[in-house]
Amino acid sequence: MALTHRLATPADLPALNALMDAAIGELQRGFLDEAQIAASRKLMGLDTQLVADGTYFVVLEDTQIAGCGGWSRRATLYGGDHSPGRDAALLNPATDAARVRAMYTSPAFARRGVGRLILSLCEAAARAEGFGRVQLAGTLSGEPLYAACGYGVIERIVDDRGGVPVPLTIMGKAL
Repeated sequence: MALTHRLATPADLPALNALMDAAIGELQRGFLDEAQIAASRKLMGLDTQLVADGTYFVVLEDTQIAGCGGWSRRATLYGGDHSPGRDAALLNPATDAARVRAMYTSPAFARRGVGRLILSLCEAAARAEGFGRVQLAGTLSGEPLYAACGYGVIERIVDDRGGVPVPLTIMGKAL
C-alpha cells in the first residue's frame, strides 16, 4: 500500500500519543538506556499547538497510522504540552528558521519512507510561508535520517529536565 497523508485533528490525539509512546520506547533502544528513555517521555511528545495551527501531519498506510510530524512557525524547538519552557512566540520567516517538530514513526513502519515523507511535507509548507531555513532537535536514532535528508549539525546538547541527561542534536537545513 502507498503512504498517504493529511493534517491531524484533535480526534487523532489519543492514537498519536500512543504511537509516540511506542516510538520512544522501541526506536530509542540501542541509542539510550532505560532511564534516558523514561526521561525522553518527559521531554518529548506532541505539542497540540501544532494541531491547532494546522501544521501537523498524519501519515497513513490505508487506515493505519504509520507516523506523524509537523513544522512550526513558533519559537519552541521541541517538546510536548507537558514539557517545560515552551514558547509560542511567532517566528519571523525573513530571519528565523521554521521548526520541524514531533516526528515519530510507528515501529511497525520504521525505515519505510515515513520520516522522509514527513520532512518533505514540512519543508514544502515552511517554504510556502516564506521560510528559507528549517531547524530541528533530533534524537540519536533520528540523526541518520536527518543527515541523509541534507540536515547539518548545528549543536549537540544534553537535556536533563527529564531527570537524567538525554543527548539531542540541533540540526538545520536551507530550503
